[in-house]
Amino acid sequence: MNRNNLRLIDANLNRLREGIRVVEDIFRYIYDDKQNASRLKKLRHKSRINLYNELLSSRDIKNDVLKESIKSEQGRDDLYAILIANFKRAQESARVLEEFTKLISTNDSENFKYIRYELYDLEIVLTKITSNSK
Repeated sequence: MNRNNLRLIDANLNRLREGIRVVEDIFRYIYDDKQNASRLKKLRHKSRINLYNELLSSRDIKNDVLKESIKSEQGRDDLYAILIANFKRAQESARVLEEFTKLISTNDSENFKYIRYELYDLEIVLTKITSNSK
């Protein structure tokens, strides 16, 4: 696999795990919700592929043309906004990974498809909990 594809996969794996982790920590520390935090943790741990060294060597943060935050990323109004932003970040990254891991493995692609649909389902349930406690 070429270096640019690996770089794209690496960035999206990081985004996916980071987005899930933010949501996981909201339900772990703010809501003390073991069931949903555990479900998110399992998804985060499924968010891997066996190319760690290749992915790490493809990482090129210095030349990332969009690493600067845009205005909408610099502020959040409340916990609900944090939750939505991180669900969307994770879902979008899962979709990119679903497509690009087709170049490596059908199993990996199906894994990221599974993660994406689980995130869609969790979003419905967890945003209701969060919006009710605004």
